[in-house]
Amino acid sequence: MGAQHEQLSELEVWIDQDLCTGDGICAQYAPDVFELDIDGLAYVKPPAPAGGEAELLTAPGATAPVPLPLLNDVVDSAKECPGECIHVRRAADGVEVYGPDAAG
Repeated sequence: MGAQHEQLSELEVWIDQDLCTGDGICAQYAPDVFELDIDGLAYVKPPAPAGGEAELLTAPGATAPVPLPLLNDVVDSAKECPGECIHVRRAADGVEVYGPDAAG
């Protein structure tokens, strides 16, 4: 496990609900990370505890860790999101690596 694996395992994702269009593409790509709430907007949820269900994080700016096995699904969600509201950043320094504010 090199530095790249360590860096990827410390990513977090959040959704800007002010820009969310409620299309649900994110929940289709990564249902273990994203879910639409009763208000029709998408929110993040942390990994579910063993045998349990994950709690939907509805506070503005709430972040959830990105499980490494789901990274590609989360990145695809950010790329395909019509509202450009999904942000994936490094937890250590807050630098966005995928999403509308990512460099490059």
